Amino acid sequence: MSLLSRLFGGGGGASAPRVQPEEHNGFAIYPEPIKEGPRWRVAARIEKDGKVHKLVRADTIEDEQTARDVSTAKARQMIDEQGERIFI
Repeated sequence: MSLLSRLFGGGGGASAPRVQPEEHNGFAIYPEPIKEGPRWRVAARIEKDGKVHKLVRADTIEDEQTARDVSTAKARQMIDEQGERIFI
């Protein structure tokens, strides 16, 4: 594979598995923790009616599944506290 292909995504490698969203009060929550070295940063995508909000927290966690669980919990908390205002 050429250097340019590797730099610009022409590798055809395995893509991230599609995750079913969790529904919460009409919002769809996709936990998407970000790998940072040996740890995972808490992050999630929240969607409703074509609008999208990316939640990224400073918290990092050692285990990917725990990071997914915490990301989902933080997204639920944000929805409960702010509702539709998260899209402003």
